[in-house]
Amino acid sequence: MDRLLRFCALLVLFVAWAYFSRPVQQFLVDSTIRSSLPLILKGVVSSRAWDVLYHVGGNGPWIQKIDGIVEGGIEPPEGCVVEQIHMLSRHAERYPTVSAGNRMLALLERIKDLNITLIGDLAFVNNWKYFTNDPSTHHGQLTTTGPYAGNLSAVRTGKKLRTRYSHLLPVQGSPPVNLWASDSNRVIETARYFSTGFFGRDSASSAKLHVIPETSDLGADTLTPGDTCLNYRTDVDRGHENGARQLVNFRSTYLPSISSRLQRQNPGIIFSNAEIYSMQELCGFETLVRGKSQWCDVFDREEWLNFEYARDVIHYYRSGPGNPYGPAIGWLWLNATAELLENGPNAGKLFFSFVHDGDVIPMLAALDIFSSAEHLPTTRMPPFRTWRTSQVVPMGGRVIFERLSCQSPTSPSLGNKRQAQHPFKSGEEFLRLTSEFVRININDGIVALPTCSSGPGSSCPLDQFRGLVRTRGAQIGDFRETCGLGPDAAARITFLHQ
Repeated sequence: MDRLLRFCALLVLFVAWAYFSRPVQQFLVDSTIRSSLPLILKGVVSSRAWDVLYHVGGNGPWIQKIDGIVEGGIEPPEGCVVEQIHMLSRHAERYPTVSAGNRMLALLERIKDLNITLIGDLAFVNNWKYFTNDPSTHHGQLTTTGPYAGNLSAVRTGKKLRTRYSHLLPVQGSPPVNLWASDSNRVIETARYFSTGFFGRDSASSAKLHVIPETSDLGADTLTPGDTCLNYRTDVDRGHENGARQLVNFRSTYLPSISSRLQRQNPGIIFSNAEIYSMQELCGFETLVRGKSQWCDVFDREEWLNFEYARDVIHYYRSGPGNPYGPAIGWLWLNATAELLENGPNAGKLFFSFVHDGDVIPMLAALDIFSSAEHLPTTRMPPFRTWRTSQVVPMGGRVIFERLSCQSPTSPSLGNKRQAQHPFKSGEEFLRLTSEFVRININDGIVALPTCSSGPGSSCPLDQFRGLVRTRGAQIGDFRETCGLGPDAAARITFLHQ
């Protein structure tokens, strides 16, 4: 084992040296080493085998976050209990959107019109059929077949969280628990199926779903502020469209070589960058419907790493840290949630909100949990980075804020052992600490805030968390001003309450 760890450490150093020595990299770091980069975590090799679903950039089924997480699992730290939760979840597994699906169909139609027999990596396409015979009905909706069916996935998620947080369920006869979903059919259906799994047979009487319109007239009082932020929608250079533009920039660095490879196998056809990109998208979306896809085998590991990064780029610049409007959009839900965390379980114990990936990403940007010193480059793929959206917003991806109540480190039931393990300072300052903390669970992996992780299990003391959110709000600026809205527009979220 020691030899393996030493080898892994040397491999990490070699890859880092070769990467930063740009001229040397071109002939020293071959594709085998580059394809091993996702297996190298925290300076030590990961034991997991290659799984393409970790590299399809949110186009695949739900996956557990395994990179950049706190050791020790998701159980509450010793002496702590979860007394309140807030979940922001992407909808469950779905078919491609209308625009993405139509691009796939256009690609398949062009291949058909050429009337040629494909060979090599694309030979299977000669007999391959699109994964729905009714795209106008299915595109953009939850999948209902295969092991990753979106409706079943949402129910399973509800059951899983019911088991985890059963102690927070209301007693019989209590008012129904409020849930919220943005006004999109796939989001609403996800919330309903989740509710069935979480609340069981009595979900109709135990839970009440509130649908929040996805219209542009709600100001800040919305789950989808990207639709209400005027400047974000109209700023061609820095707004929503910047993500697609930066995506095109990066994918031009790796897709032409794939097109050349496929052309050598099939001289009768030349695929554009957009068509190759659609092929890579087909891998994840066919898997969501059928459970597997031959499109995944068309590309090697390095090509999948590049696709994963391409998806990182589009999210980063479309609504994440690389977009000047992203943090302002995401701070609204974050701030409303921070206030409820501060108020504690008397304000309610269970809060579930369902949205799109484009609404989860801005919240993470506002939280600054995946901060980096520099913006993501679009001319190369950095091997070591914190911004990896495949494990953050897969289909059904969720972020859960847990309010922890922890016994005093000097409690007789825990004794000196607890104090010795506690990462806070000793003495009077140690004794004065509050017992409430905030812990962040992203897809069943605990993620520590970079600037606030001194609590049990790398959680953040509640008062510090509230201060952090306030500070971020001051840095980000007023939502209405940033978005070019008038003073009469709603300034905050008002509907999140039990």
